[in-house]
Amino acid sequence: MAGQHNRWIRTGAETEDPERIAIREALAFGKALYDRRTTLGLTAADLAARCGMDEDGIECIECIEEGGAAPTVELLRRLAAALDADVRLTPGHDLGSLGFEAHAA
Repeated sequence: MAGQHNRWIRTGAETEDPERIAIREALAFGKALYDRRTTLGLTAADLAARCGMDEDGIECIECIEEGGAAPTVELLRRLAAALDADVRLTPGHDLGSLGFEAHAA
């Protein structure tokens, strides 16, 4: 008895799935937040303090960095101010479409 193996081939349709796009964007933003925070030499606790957040804020920041939560507009503004940067959103759904741009020195 001969076995047969079928391969799963991506059709491209799954890359446009809204849920997958949302996941990619959450991960991209989390990476951008982590990168900017560590570039400044801040811990999650330091960033939370700069944002005027309590102990729960530290968990919130860590959750965003892991792609597990989407920040509100108010929190985006607080994070940008605390990181001395502007939030950058550009068309597309790749890692470079979301991030922080440091203010000019």
